[in-house]
Amino acid sequence: MTRQIDFAGASGSVYRYSSIEEERHLPPAGANYVIAQVQDQAARILFAGETERLSDREWEAALATVRAELQHQHAGDAEVFTRLNVRSAVRRAEREDLIQAHAPPLNAG
Repeated sequence: MTRQIDFAGASGSVYRYSSIEEERHLPPAGANYVIAQVQDQAARILFAGETERLSDREWEAALATVRAELQHQHAGDAEVFTRLNVRSAVRRAEREDLIQAHAPPLNAG
């Protein structure tokens, strides 16, 4: 069963993201994605990204980095959540809204 989590942006907009099964075939559609650590009904965004083709699996490298860091810190695991958005301008605006609200550590710099 797919888990859904709502993330609020700095603008006050709320975006519903769905977990993905990493091994599953993904659509060749534009999407936003977040890598989050979920604990006790709360989700902490560690990275927010966007892609023209979710099926290209660009998020895998960021997920591997996050998981390695969490393992090093003995701090649990992370999951990928996605939200399909066809228009690139919408994806970029949503990503920036989430970054402003959550300050994901891997988006710093």
